[in-house]
Amino acid sequence: MIAPQYFVESLKNSGIDFYAGVPDSLLKNICAYLTDNSKKEKNIIAANEGAAIGLAAGHYLATGHIPVVYMQNSGLGNTVNPLMSLTDEDVYNIPVLLLVGWRGEPGKHDEPQHVKQGKTTIPLLDAMGIKNAVMATEEADLENQLAEAVTYMTETKRAFAFVIQKGTFDEYKLQNSVVSFLSMSREEAIQVVAGSVEDEAVIVSTTGMISRELFEYRANNGMGHQRDFLTVGSMGHASQIALGIALEQPQRPVYCFDGDGATIMHMGSLGIVGDMKPTNFTHVIFNNGAHDSVGGQPTVGLNINLPAVATACGYRSVVSVDHVDDLRLALAQKAECPRLIEVKVKKGARKDLGRPTTTPVQNKEALMSFLQK
Repeated sequence: MIAPQYFVESLKNSGIDFYAGVPDSLLKNICAYLTDNSKKEKNIIAANEGAAIGLAAGHYLATGHIPVVYMQNSGLGNTVNPLMSLTDEDVYNIPVLLLVGWRGEPGKHDEPQHVKQGKTTIPLLDAMGIKNAVMATEEADLENQLAEAVTYMTETKRAFAFVIQKGTFDEYKLQNSVVSFLSMSREEAIQVVAGSVEDEAVIVSTTGMISRELFEYRANNGMGHQRDFLTVGSMGHASQIALGIALEQPQRPVYCFDGDGATIMHMGSLGIVGDMKPTNFTHVIFNNGAHDSVGGQPTVGLNINLPAVATACGYRSVVSVDHVDDLRLALAQKAECPRLIEVKVKKGARKDLGRPTTTPVQNKEALMSFLQK
C-alpha cells in the first residue's frame, strides 16, 4: 500500500502542492492526511467536482504549477464540462492531475449505484482524451508512474488521471477534526422527523447515511418502504426529485431529507424550489458539517447560514434547530411551504448500520405504486 505522506511528499518534490475536490471513501486516507497537514488554501474541499476543476485552473493560471483534483468516479460527470471546455488542449490547455476513486471496479462487489460508474470510468476518461493509468499499489512502482505522469503533464499541458483501487492507500485517521458540542445524532433526528410525517406523505432521502438510517428506521419498526425514495446515487439532486413529485401531486406532503454536503453541491436547486413555490414541500437538511459517508471530511455547512440562503431563494418559512425538543416543536407548528428545517447534528453513525436490502428498482416500483393511491 501507499503511505499518504509518501504520496503527498512525492508530489511536493515535483512542485505539486495544491489540491481540490470532493472526498471519496477510497481516498479517505489521503484526504484525511491532506486535511491534517495542508494549509486550508492548499486543500479546498469544493462544492462539487466541476468546481474543483475551476479552482485547479485558477491555481495553474496564477502559479504555473500543476494542481490535483480528487473525486469518486461518480463525480466524473460533474467534471466533464470543465474538462472538455476549459482545461482541454483544444481550449486553454491546462494540466490537471486527477485522482479518481474506482468504485464499482469490474469484478468486485459494490453497491448498485456504482456498477455502471465502475464499468465506464476508464472508457469515459479515454473518450475525453485524458491519458490515464490504474495507480500502483506499491511505493517502488508508484515512483516511476508519478515521474511519467508529471513529465507528460509538463510537456503536453494536458490532464492525466490516476484511477485508484480500493485499498491503495495505507490507513490514516483524521486527527484535525472539529469537536462538536451538538447533542442530537442524525439517526435520532431522522427518526423524529420520519415519525411525524403524514400517512400520505412521501420522503425523498439523499445518498449515503441518511437513506441508510431512514431504511433501518422503517425496518426496525416493521414498516414498509413504499413511502420513501432512497436516492442511493445522484448526490445533490434529491431536492429536485422531491420537487418533481411535489409539483405533480400538490395535495400530497413531500419531504426531502438532505445533507449539508449534498445541498451545497448543487445549491442552485434551492432557487428553483423557491421560484416554483410548492405549497406541499418541506426540505429537511441534516447538517453535521461533514461528508460523513466518506471519512468525515469537513464541509462549510456549519460555517454558512443555510436558512438565510433558503429565505433569499424564496422559501416561505425557515427554521434552524439543534435540540430534539426544538425539532419536535418545529415539526408540530404549521408553516407555509416551501419550508426549510435545518437540523444541526453530530458527526458519525453506528458501526453496525446496515444498507437497504431492496434493490433500487424495487424501491422505485413500490413508491410509484404508493403514489398512484
